[in-house]
Amino acid sequence: MSTTTTPQASATTSTPALAWVILAGLSLIWGTSFILIKKGLAVFSSDELGAVRITIAMLALLPFALKGLKAPKPGQWKFLLVSGLIGNLIPAFLFAYAETKLASGLAGVLNSLTALFTLIIGAIFFQQKITLLRVLGILIGIGGTAVLIFSGSAQETSSNSFYGLYVVLATILYGGSLNIIKHCLAGIKPLTMASLALLTVGPIAFVYLFTTSFFEKMATQPQAWEALGYITLLAVFSTAIGLVFYNKLIHMTNTLFASTSTYLMPIVALIWGVADGETIHLMHYVGMAIILGGVLLVNRAK
Repeated sequence: MSTTTTPQASATTSTPALAWVILAGLSLIWGTSFILIKKGLAVFSSDELGAVRITIAMLALLPFALKGLKAPKPGQWKFLLVSGLIGNLIPAFLFAYAETKLASGLAGVLNSLTALFTLIIGAIFFQQKITLLRVLGILIGIGGTAVLIFSGSAQETSSNSFYGLYVVLATILYGGSLNIIKHCLAGIKPLTMASLALLTVGPIAFVYLFTTSFFEKMATQPQAWEALGYITLLAVFSTAIGLVFYNKLIHMTNTLFASTSTYLMPIVALIWGVADGETIHLMHYVGMAIILGGVLLVNRAK
């Protein structure tokens, strides 16, 4: 597939069948990532999980990174670093920290805001068209976020709700990374781009691990190996492989189409959360419906 950009409005009229297959696969992979984070947090702290996740993802794609070192133009390395930071490293820590108090299913729903922030950042920094209907969709999505975050019992609302704001911050960073990939890293193959972005931040995550109790827990806690298995699945599939296919999807279509994986991802995340015994209130579903309605309006508006 060509990595040249396509017009933003063509996503719904000339999208290749392969793009829809990739979109469905990403929704399943990333929808599962939130329950894997929860399982990893059973043993490791949020910062340990975030650092291990990025380290393993970097190692999984290291051969491709070394092979593709000459692919970027000199001026593109700074964008690879920024993409690695705001699209991988920082969100890995934010999501893990949020899920220390927030149900994994709700974290998956809030991740839907990525599509809205993709548009906002694209309009501000990359001259992407924004219309009145899209502004309305953004406002609806923000309203749904407020409903979701502040729903539930009084105890849950007072102690856990604000942890959803860490997920919101992560989606803002995702929106920025997505636009950088589309507008500043064109011409680099998706596998090479993903591996190099992780190479720029993976060493930071690995060095950080030595400041934590990660290695002590691996040596002394029997459950640590099982938790590490969940994090490995998270790193290899959700971070490494998912990032490769996401980059490919961005270059095959456009930023808005790529971000529509957020339609199906919350459903997958909620199914896993409910199956794991999480409590999801009626107003949580109402908030999810409002968010997805806003995302749908943003993507459909011309």
